[in-house]
Amino acid sequence: MTDKEELGASIFGRTMEFMEDDPLEEIFALNLGDFVSEYLISEDLANKIGKDVKDKKEKLRSQLKELISIYSLNNTLCVLGFNSQDEYVIYNSIAKTLTQILEIDACHIYLTQDYTKGLNLENKLLGLVGSSVDFDEDMYEKKLGYAEDDKSVVVKAFKTLEKIQVKDVSKIKNFVPKYELKEYDVKSLAVFPIHNNAYVAGVIVVENYKEKTLKKAYSQLLETIGCLFGTSMHLQQAIEQAEIYIEDEPVSEKMLQHQRAELTALIGDLGTQQQAFVEKLAKAVDEKGQYKVAHSQNTADLSKKLCQQLGLNEKTTDLVYYAGLLQNIGKITLPESLFTKQGKLSKEEWKKLQNHPNVGVNLLMNINFLSEVIPYIHYHGERWDGGGKPEGLKGNSIPLGSRIIAVADAYSAMTSERAYRKAMTQEQALMVIKREAGEKWDPEIVDALIEVMK
Repeated sequence: MTDKEELGASIFGRTMEFMEDDPLEEIFALNLGDFVSEYLISEDLANKIGKDVKDKKEKLRSQLKELISIYSLNNTLCVLGFNSQDEYVIYNSIAKTLTQILEIDACHIYLTQDYTKGLNLENKLLGLVGSSVDFDEDMYEKKLGYAEDDKSVVVKAFKTLEKIQVKDVSKIKNFVPKYELKEYDVKSLAVFPIHNNAYVAGVIVVENYKEKTLKKAYSQLLETIGCLFGTSMHLQQAIEQAEIYIEDEPVSEKMLQHQRAELTALIGDLGTQQQAFVEKLAKAVDEKGQYKVAHSQNTADLSKKLCQQLGLNEKTTDLVYYAGLLQNIGKITLPESLFTKQGKLSKEEWKKLQNHPNVGVNLLMNINFLSEVIPYIHYHGERWDGGGKPEGLKGNSIPLGSRIIAVADAYSAMTSERAYRKAMTQEQALMVIKREAGEKWDPEIVDALIEVMK
């Protein structure tokens, strides 16, 4: 094994193998002077270009700081790095949110000791850090969890990195219910590892008090959440190590390069997992809303085309795309019975549906990397003439992203078949939207829609 393979450079930088000394320098190509001077010109000329290239370690430390800054700006979760029991309570909120989203009876989150600083888990392999079940006393004093040699399906899923679903727990030999978690009522369960590639941080356990199999969309969402959590936790550990290296004078240049490579790869993985999370969340919304097509995806794709037609920049286009995926996010915390019920809804049920964007906004506010799409989602029910909700905004006072996804959402809904009506044709939908331009919709965006649909 070469030094590069041992340190991970061949894993994270294989596309730059021709640059033997430093395979990830292209990441910092914005600092083009350093990049050119180190690889494409002579040492004498490099010395004349600037002082910053003379101390490679200092530059590597600076780049590590830059990567840490990037991560802090795009932090996925605020549930890492805790040192006291009080801070871990956030995991209870996550577990309770998942029970709402998935319409399950209970959810529990277990982590390894590496990710449970401040908790005394008595050397357990996995310790309970969060639960949807309310405790009469301090849950952490119970020190609930699983030992290394437990034969539980929870431990098996953790060790194999594979999801496990059990429709009838009475048919498995090693199910030992935890009284404190009311597991004596459990009839079916599923376990999803919290991991990224070779690193595993814990598991998410979901339970039902009747025999039930999770819907595919919900199962995929949980798998994605497990990967997103795992990537975030691994990244935080890598950042903590990088911060030590930044202050550690004796550290070698190769170790700094390796740490930079690892951070770069993990930040890239995080971005991939974030997008996957949004897409799977949108599919779960469509599943709950009883759409026969991928309504949220169609809305997002059309929103993106409208942005391009309007000449908007890439960042705005991406944000509008995410908002298009999640414009019906509030529906995911509402019971499926509201969408499958035959006949008229009660006043209370109708109110829940009418207010669903606010529920979604509250959910998104707890996901930091999506914070910028909140205004687009919150105001997409406004009307161009000021007669919409929630604030009665009018004309250009409505965020542009909201105006775009409102048109895309309407067109997608009109042309999608639902359980209670047939889909309109493209011509019929465009006729309706064009007729309501200047009242419901921004006329400029309606014109863009017509151009896109030609």
